[in-house]
Amino acid sequence: MKNSVRLLAVLFMLTGAGAAFAQGYPNRPIKVVIPWPPGQATDLVARMVSEKLVPVLGQPMIADNKGGAGGTIGSDFAAKQPADGYTILAGSSGPISISPNVQKVGYDPIRDFAPITLLAVNPFVLVVNPSVPAKNVKELIALLRANPGKYSFSSSGSGATSHLMTVLFNSMAKVDAVHVPYKGSSQSVTDVVSGQVAYTIETVPGVISFVKSGRLRALAVSSAKRSAAMPELPPIADDLPGYDMFGWIGWLAPAGTPSEPRARLAAESQKVLQAADIKERFLALGLEPSGLSPEEFTEFLKKQNARYGSIAKQANVRAD
Repeated sequence: MKNSVRLLAVLFMLTGAGAAFAQGYPNRPIKVVIPWPPGQATDLVARMVSEKLVPVLGQPMIADNKGGAGGTIGSDFAAKQPADGYTILAGSSGPISISPNVQKVGYDPIRDFAPITLLAVNPFVLVVNPSVPAKNVKELIALLRANPGKYSFSSSGSGATSHLMTVLFNSMAKVDAVHVPYKGSSQSVTDVVSGQVAYTIETVPGVISFVKSGRLRALAVSSAKRSAAMPELPPIADDLPGYDMFGWIGWLAPAGTPSEPRARLAAESQKVLQAADIKERFLALGLEPSGLSPEEFTEFLKKQNARYGSIAKQANVRAD
């Protein structure tokens, strides 16, 4: 009987402590580690959402840009911060889902982070130089199959998101093309525009101006559904069932961060993502607002990590 009373007392104390934490959080500024330089998509999203969260949370959200090594330096830094809810990471698919599968990093993307919420996803676009005699995905696949090794595709680097997306496309389409890696997406796209490379799969902001001017032909989007950013384009999956690739941006915390602050940040961020001006600003960046619970985001990350890992292993892809 005494043991039961003691157990109930302990449970009451723990429940009370959790409630107190939730009600009192946050009571000081929150540091937002952004593992990219200012102006990059992850940086812009983190700042947009943080700006909306400040008046709701009643505390400043201080951006701390720690760019370098494809986002892995800042991600590693964030993973090693105190797990108290006052340091969060603006995580993204590159350093979290891809880099750990193609190079050595100082953190485990699953064990070393506590997911908060998915903020946005960004479908990519399959584009070709206008001289390529293919007006749609089906025709491109037929052209590449008929000319193995003749055509080339570019990427922003070996092991980059665009590389792995195109590796999967080529694999599912059963085509053979030459990979031309670059140090960044700008030159990768430029050489498709000039005709030195036949095709690539890149972000909407990276290609949309060239598509509108007629210097690139857009064939399809990489997500399984049409993208709000370019709704006129069909999904690659229409011709390659099961193809569904996209980048993502979300809040993560160091592993061990209590559930209460994570739940609060997730709930308030989800409300922010419903705002009309946020949707409009995201759309201009080729992004689509999301919003998942910490539990849903955890499962999402596991699936993303497994999928990119499978692609990298199958093609023996390593980062430059």
